[in-house]
Amino acid sequence: MGAGFTVPLAWWLQIPKQLALPAAALATIAAIINHRAQLLPAVEDIDRRSIGTIAYGLSITLLILFGWPQRADLVSAAVLVMALGDGAAGLVGSNLASPSWTLLGQRKSLLGTSVMAAMSFLVLTLLLKGLSWPALIALGGAATLLEQLSWGGLDNLTVPLGVAWLGSGFGA
Repeated sequence: MGAGFTVPLAWWLQIPKQLALPAAALATIAAIINHRAQLLPAVEDIDRRSIGTIAYGLSITLLILFGWPQRADLVSAAVLVMALGDGAAGLVGSNLASPSWTLLGQRKSLLGTSVMAAMSFLVLTLLLKGLSWPALIALGGAATLLEQLSWGGLDNLTVPLGVAWLGSGFGA
């Protein structure tokens, strides 16, 4: 969750692309090294095989490459949907009992999925002021669907990139 706040902070501080892009790329390289060497095992401390930390770094790097700083609002929204939506869904879904299912080898729960949808909608509503309510609902639903259909940490790539691409298509 924490890394997601660096992007809106960079937006607020008006960090230029020439600084943000190499920083994101270096963080991604560090995630790759850590994933392989387990230098900081707590970073990879989940109960399944996942390339999520690498995918997250890659998605942030790509979003900065293609959208910074002109669409810092959309880049920030896309990253925060993942950070807050998926992060809160994981915490709530794994700690509170609710109906659950397995999809593509991943356990999903009604409560976790609902939290993902609600947080996505909240983040998008707060950051993408120009979108209509139907577009915000559709975008939040698409983020939730992408999270459901991704496995092995790939949601950290598909959700932010999907939100940015679809949000741009919706006129964000």
